[in-house]
Amino acid sequence: ISGYSLVVQARDSGTPPLSSSVTVNVDISDVNDNSPVFTPANYTAVIQENKPVGTSILQLVVTDKDSFHNGPPFTFTILTGNEEEEFTLDPHGVLRSAVIFKHMVSTEYVLCVQAKDSGKPQQVSHTYVQVRVIEESIHKPTAIPLEIFIVTMEDDFPGGVIGKIHATDQDVYDVLTYTLKSEQKSLFKVNSHDGKIIALGGLDNGKYVLNVSVSDGRFQVPIDVVVHVEQLLQEMLQNTVTIRFENVSPEDFVGLHMHGFRRTLRNAVLSQKQDSLHIISIQPVAGSSQLDMLFAVQMHTGGFYKPAYLIQKLTNARRHLENVIRISTILEKNCSGLDCQEQHCEQSLSIDSHSLMTYSTARISFVCPRFYRNVRCMC
Repeated sequence: ISGYSLVVQARDSGTPPLSSSVTVNVDISDVNDNSPVFTPANYTAVIQENKPVGTSILQLVVTDKDSFHNGPPFTFTILTGNEEEEFTLDPHGVLRSAVIFKHMVSTEYVLCVQAKDSGKPQQVSHTYVQVRVIEESIHKPTAIPLEIFIVTMEDDFPGGVIGKIHATDQDVYDVLTYTLKSEQKSLFKVNSHDGKIIALGGLDNGKYVLNVSVSDGRFQVPIDVVVHVEQLLQEMLQNTVTIRFENVSPEDFVGLHMHGFRRTLRNAVLSQKQDSLHIISIQPVAGSSQLDMLFAVQMHTGGFYKPAYLIQKLTNARRHLENVIRISTILEKNCSGLDCQEQHCEQSLSIDSHSLMTYSTARISFVCPRFYRNVRCMC
């Protein structure tokens, strides 16, 4: 307990008795009676041979139960095991290499490290750090090419995470880092640690080929990342049809079914090869395992096919479509629960282009806006 606050009252013996109160604050000052504590109590670490001088090997973690002026900053010292000065320890507790290690020279070092707190008198603790020198990387990283599809309203893309590169390395202790060619950083970024691809706001319609590479410190491997950006037209939203699928997650649809279903759907609904199929959005149906896919078809002359025409085409081809994935229903309007006939049901569709949904798999990522369907009776 760092302090007490007491209210003291003095009362006299008169008639009537009179009294007065005063507050007494008692602060308990800290004595440096706790030693620093290493977490964990002892450490093991590895470093690959031929790593450059200054390579980070280990971060020491130290806590102290005393108050801040009796705890950090801590002073770190290597007491034993560093007679040849192969290691350095900075004021933040980061152990680094001071030489280029060779596996054939020595395979293991054991260091005794001391941490001293800032109190008076100072308290000290010790830990042992075992450092193993392993052979340098012999395997190149492997990475899966990534294709990203972004759907957004005209000039209204807010930016954000659009996918993630999946890379592996057979060398157990390799740490992979990701880089993007510098001239592309005005539009995209890549997280150097986890490979997440980030798009900045305001992407234009079109195709972008990113020069991304992954490195294990010795080998650097290029990764094919292609980004397709499609900007929606307002006229599309007035001519949409929804296909509702049974028992499929958005990620499974994107990773397993989207390419095949898109191809089958094109064969089913396109009247001319030059017509264009636009998948506008996919999103789960709340409270179920169903998934809605919103799409429209643009004629090569520029206009859009009406929903009633598309639904007729879909109905005729439903058996072929279900060879790819099970369909629950095909919707132009979703008027369930309304007490009116279909011809008197009016639907309006709204797109929230600032609420993007990213469905990312190892090979394909699909980024689309959230959509809202509003229906009402016109009878």
